[in-house]
Amino acid sequence: MRPAFIPSPPPEWSSFSIGPLTVHAYALFILAGIVVATLIAMRRWKDRGGNGDVVLDIVFWAVPFGIVGGRIYHVVSTPGPYFGEDGDFWKAFRIWEGGLGIWGAIALGALGAYIGARRAGVSFSAFADAVAPGVLVAQAIGRLGNYFNQELYGQATDVPWAVEICTGGYVDGVCAGIETFHPTFLYEIVWNLAGAALLIWADRRLDLRGGRVFWLYVLVYTLGRLWIEALRIDEAVLVLGLRINIWTSLAVIGLSATMFYGLGRRQKRTGEDQTPRDQLAAAS
Repeated sequence: MRPAFIPSPPPEWSSFSIGPLTVHAYALFILAGIVVATLIAMRRWKDRGGNGDVVLDIVFWAVPFGIVGGRIYHVVSTPGPYFGEDGDFWKAFRIWEGGLGIWGAIALGALGAYIGARRAGVSFSAFADAVAPGVLVAQAIGRLGNYFNQELYGQATDVPWAVEICTGGYVDGVCAGIETFHPTFLYEIVWNLAGAALLIWADRRLDLRGGRVFWLYVLVYTLGRLWIEALRIDEAVLVLGLRINIWTSLAVIGLSATMFYGLGRRQKRTGEDQTPRDQLAAAS
């Protein structure tokens, strides 16, 4: 009996046209993730006694910074398609075709959020804690775009949940050859959603504040990305035989664990007793 592999969407599903405009599924999922993350952040911000409109003001800065940062990291870590022998430099600007590196997105997105928080006169760390679970949910939604693009899958496998990829090309709309691979997009979706639930639980149960929810988010995501990255077979720069994202994951795991522990020690040492409501008005 043939295993029930996960079929990939046909290529025509990756985009559609509305008059002269071409709409890409990848871009729609990125936008959907941003909307959902914003709604979650607004809800968490209001629960802490803040004004939800402030979240929109900060997101206005964080999103474009994050998209630019994510694209820059992707292009630098996967330069072949853009600067290789047969590369096309102008493809680096076609974000809608896929390719955003989460590390660059977090780094520049955080910078944009910091600018937005300063302009709004609220605590950056309090905002980072409020938005963290929603960011994981947004990343989960964004991975569906990789599924529709038939990209960023893992090593070949015949496990029942393997994803079918058309590796033989299409002839008259019919796939000339299918192989099955680890659905790393699915692994990350499940990991991220579970991680978001963990952050919300930990925030309520352990009274995390002062940026600790954000650093726990970074730690949780990176632990998952480490083993998922080891399964992927898409083109990437290798350093000492390992994909550059594995080295990045290891470095970020160390940084996030240190920051989470250090902020907790500081909170204990200073006897910080600010409630989340108090933090909203604290200057970062």
